[in-house]
This record gives sequence, structure tokens and C-alpha cells, in this order.
Amino acid sequence: MTRISPIYRVPRMNLASLDLNLLVSLDALLQQRSVTRAAAQMGLSQPALSASLARLRRHFDDELLTRVGNEYRLTPLAVQLRGLARIALTGVERVFTAQPAFDPASSTREFRLLTSDYVVAVLGDTVAALLAEEAPHTRLRLAMHSPAIVDRADQALLSADLLFLPPGFLTGLSRQDLYRDEWVCVVAADNPVAEVGLTVRDLETLPWVATYHGPTASTPAARQMRMLGIEPQVQVVVENFLTVPALVAGSDRIALLQRRLVDLLPLNVGIRALPCPFDAGPLIEAMWWHPAYDGDPEHEYLRDVVARAAEMAVGEEAVPIDRADSDQQKK
Repeated sequence: MTRISPIYRVPRMNLASLDLNLLVSLDALLQQRSVTRAAAQMGLSQPALSASLARLRRHFDDELLTRVGNEYRLTPLAVQLRGLARIALTGVERVFTAQPAFDPASSTREFRLLTSDYVVAVLGDTVAALLAEEAPHTRLRLAMHSPAIVDRADQALLSADLLFLPPGFLTGLSRQDLYRDEWVCVVAADNPVAEVGLTVRDLETLPWVATYHGPTASTPAARQMRMLGIEPQVQVVVENFLTVPALVAGSDRIALLQRRLVDLLPLNVGIRALPCPFDAGPLIEAMWWHPAYDGDPEHEYLRDVVARAAEMAVGEEAVPIDRADSDQQKK
């Protein structure tokens, strides 16, 4: 007789019995790793926050903060809770600050975008200018994303508003394409290949400056190159684009950069852009967000601002991706 494995269920928590103020205390304690600093951040007395910490320790049956010498360190459980608490607190704040209609002129919202320095260079100033004009009391926070953030984008986008990334890396999230670009190869201005043009052989023999190079991290052009059997000799790896010119100039290195970014660089940076000797394919820049915010008025406004900024900055109208397309990505 086949033995049927039992189904283990986590007991449902009675949220009505919880004090949500403890979530604020938990977030402050885990971020500050100090009762004194967390109390100052919250405007509470140290004994009051110590009492909250005691309640949290009883709830989780864990010390959360342990003293080592003159400092406190997070327990393994606290390390897990640190990010979850921030995401949960952001969600609670969004719930209780939601309004039937969004008025940009009176909003004090902080919009948080996860992006690369390339997108900041192309769109950042235009997005900031539109918000300064239409929503002068809001704040724009531009945070650099990383392969680790991209790998857990569904969680990151519960606390951040938008993530900028080309299609092909994410599934199950809502998306809107913004503009097109193209990849070019950059070499030092005095590199001999700058005069005669690049060959596939050059791509295999010259040392490379690679961006986001790793098992799960790459640019679309680098992926395409490897799919064609071209294996670059990577000498330097960076997780941004604006540092690439300095690492290429005056060397025999080669790199891939976006045409729009190259066009924004000063003329005397010491590099030259050359056509790629392979079909790199077009670069489509897109903004991604969690489907939970599809109908959120504040979020809709921010997406409209970014789409208008893309149209103003690069002269292209952003193409909306409807809900059906978003759902199709999940299959």
C-alpha cells in the first residue's frame, strides 16, 4: 500500500491579536542593531523600546539581537527577518496612505527606482525634472540594482516602485517597454583596431571589460555573443557602465556599451565606438513592477512620468504592455 505523505500546514496567525507597532520596532531594531539608536530613530525612550524587544523575543522565541563585546549582532533568524520586516512595513505604509485619487501636487511620497547608471544617465534628469514640476513635495530615490536584487525581483518590488531591466531576465511581473538602443564595441582611441575595424577574432583575443559577468548575470549582447560561440577573455568585471570608458582608454581592452550612453560621454574620454562584428540584437529598456500595484493611482502616475520622460529624452513613445501580455510572461 502506498504511503501518503502528510501535508504540513503552517498555523494561520490571528492578525487581530498582533500589535502592528511591533513591526515598526522590529524594523528599527534590525536596521540599527542597537536599542539606543533605534529608540532615537523612533522618538521613544530606551526602556519603552527595550520592552518592545522583550515582546518580540517572546513572540519569535529568539534573542534577535545578541551582545558581542560592545556591539549587538543579529541572530540567524533576525538576518532573515531584516528584509522581510522592511518589505512588510512598506506594504503597511502603502495600505494606510492609499487614497481614492492621487494628487501629485500635494503628495509627499518617496518614489524608489532600482536602476543602472546607464538608465540614470539617459532618463534620470528628465524624470527628476517632471517630478519637480508636477509633484514638488515628492522625493526621487535612485538605487542601483545588482544581480542579487534581480534574482529576487518579485520581493524587491514589494518595497521598491520600479526596476529597470531589458526583457529576458524576469518573469511573472508587469512590464512596460520604454525605448530602444543598440550595442556598440568600445576600444581605446589609439588601439589599431579602431582604424581597421573589429573582427570576431579580435573579440576572442583582446582582453575584455565585462559588465554584470557571472552565471546568472550578463548583458543581452554578451549573452548573444556567447550563444554564437564567441568566448571573451574577461580581464575586468564591473557592475556599472560609466566606469567602463576609463578601464578601456589607454589599454588594449574592449567592452560593450549602449550607443545612447556613448553619445552622452565627453569627447575626450579616450575611447572609440565601433560596430559589433556580430548581430548583437537591439537593446530594449523596460520598467518592471509588481502586479500588486497595477491599479495603484500613485504607481500609475509614476509609470506615466517615466514613460513621458523616455519619450522626451530619446524621442520615442513608450509602448504599453497590457495585463494579458504580463500574464503571458508567467507561463
